[in-house]
Amino acid sequence: MNQDKLKRLEGQVRTGGKGTVRRKVKKQRKVTTTDDKKLQSTLKKIGVNPIPAIEEVSFFNKDGTVRIFKNPKLQAALPSNTFVVSGNSEVKSWADILQSVPVPSGTEEVPDLASGVNFEEVATKTEN
Repeated sequence: MNQDKLKRLEGQVRTGGKGTVRRKVKKQRKVTTTDDKKLQSTLKKIGVNPIPAIEEVSFFNKDGTVRIFKNPKLQAALPSNTFVVSGNSEVKSWADILQSVPVPSGTEEVPDLASGVNFEEVATKTEN
């Protein structure tokens, strides 16, 4: 090997500037999940308790979508009215959800939500 080739190889393995240690591979440090740790410590201070045996949680949004959590980890602090839902979720449309739900007989007065009726309008009609 000649000197020029050695100089090029030395430059490739140096991770810092002049005077630093030469390494072939720069090791990446694992990113710690500090946000998750801070959140868990805050939840512990609030005093959340796990609620077992919850199979599904659904959040209905105004834009026509539903966020569904299957087998979520549900925690609650009832004095502070705080609920924590964690787990994997998927987003579906209202129409997809309503097609999969069986409709019982005798529900003539229930509005057709799949046609785009707003939940707030339905709630105000049923209150009056």
